[in-house]
Amino acid sequence: MSLPAPAAAPASPPSVATGARVLCAMSGGVDSSVTAALLKDQGYQVIGAMMRFWPDDKRTDTFDSCCSPDAAYEARRVAEQVGVPFYLLDYREQFQRHIVGPFLDEYARGRTPNPCVNCNTKVKFDELVKKAKMLGCQYVATGHYVRRVENAQGEVEFWRGDDPRKDQTYFLWGTPRDALPFILFPVGELEKPQVRQIAEERGLLTARKPESQNICFVPGKVQDFVAEHLPQAQGLIREIASGEVVGEHLGTQFYTLGQKKGLGLYQSHRVRHVVHLDPATNTVWVGDYDDCLWTGLRATSANYLLDLAELPAELDVQVRYRTAPVRARVIQADEAGFELAFAEPQFAVAPGQSAVLYAGPRLLGGGLIADHARALPDTGVVAGRPVSADALS
Repeated sequence: MSLPAPAAAPASPPSVATGARVLCAMSGGVDSSVTAALLKDQGYQVIGAMMRFWPDDKRTDTFDSCCSPDAAYEARRVAEQVGVPFYLLDYREQFQRHIVGPFLDEYARGRTPNPCVNCNTKVKFDELVKKAKMLGCQYVATGHYVRRVENAQGEVEFWRGDDPRKDQTYFLWGTPRDALPFILFPVGELEKPQVRQIAEERGLLTARKPESQNICFVPGKVQDFVAEHLPQAQGLIREIASGEVVGEHLGTQFYTLGQKKGLGLYQSHRVRHVVHLDPATNTVWVGDYDDCLWTGLRATSANYLLDLAELPAELDVQVRYRTAPVRARVIQADEAGFELAFAEPQFAVAPGQSAVLYAGPRLLGGGLIADHARALPDTGVVAGRPVSADALS
């Protein structure tokens, strides 16, 4: 079956100055390659740049699919094909401080982090925007599948990309609001097959390059990576309804909410899900499917891409990248965080993941999901140690 004809390049919004200097983030993939080419066609002065994240002692199977030495070579070659200058920018220290360190810290806290959100928030659309201004660039451009929309008031908004399978707004909720006018997404109104066809027609060497799927700095499985950096600590698995000990574990960092396989329970025939992780007492709590249902959530570290007073009373929230958004009611919201009530209970909403807010296709902001404030059975254990009878009386 032939590919659909590529859509015409979207017209530049009135506030976007064609001919302006743009720092184009190039990862060595097809999306950012086509981004650079489209910008050049539209008359921008394009500067290609790749952010170096990999350390000098790069391990095998890390940074191999994107942001690797090989990818840097490919990005430089594409820049030559397109006819734009290319620079390799050193962000190793920032990547370790903002991404890898917090990733491990979150697992140590019994949470499930999303490093790609942090990377976009703290590095790409913070550090890179600052670098662009230092280089005299008016804009930063990336290959994200996101639409840049200018509203009637002349304000820039982020909307879902036109390809629903590739939409990446979920990862951009933390973008500083004041950075929105300086960011361009040339492929946001295209679908992936169209992007590949443009690359094929131009003979770009990344046209058929496969997409990266894994966390770039993690070799193999996340659990193995976590095990190398966080010490094992034997603890108990308890039933959420009664406090009964039903198994043992080697660390809360090896579990995630909703998990039902590989629990190693004493009674292996019982179907149980992880419903709560408590590193303070080194306890994994398990229960029935219904114990994993959340009727709402509380989020911290909020970032809003509109005035807080304009936040709708009802909106859509997406709690994982690969799940559909659900309707929710805003119970409370302030600059620090928000609380939502779901229209329908949701299974295994994981603390540390992102709760991303939408009004239809428009990205409104988001926050980091906090844990349930739930009452646990009294087991006589505090901070991993048995409590004396006197303390409980």
